[in-house]
Amino acid sequence: MKAWQIGLVSKRGLRREGDERFVLPLWIAREGNPLGTSELVLTVAEAEQLHAALCYALDGKPIPDFAPECRNSIQRGPSARR
Repeated sequence: MKAWQIGLVSKRGLRREGDERFVLPLWIAREGNPLGTSELVLTVAEAEQLHAALCYALDGKPIPDFAPECRNSIQRGPSARR
């Protein structure tokens, strides 16, 4: 089996494309050898689902200083999951 890696392209963050899509640049490597880049394209609904999944996955983890405000409100807010 070959080891594939996919990661975020540094200095090229998530961007909006029109009103209906988000684009996340990614790099792709196989066994440590870079093969190229691609993009993960998400609809608004897909981005919302991913955001919710990440919020739940991060729930209960320490909040770093650089975390976005929405992370603080989820864990520390009055309706935070316990």
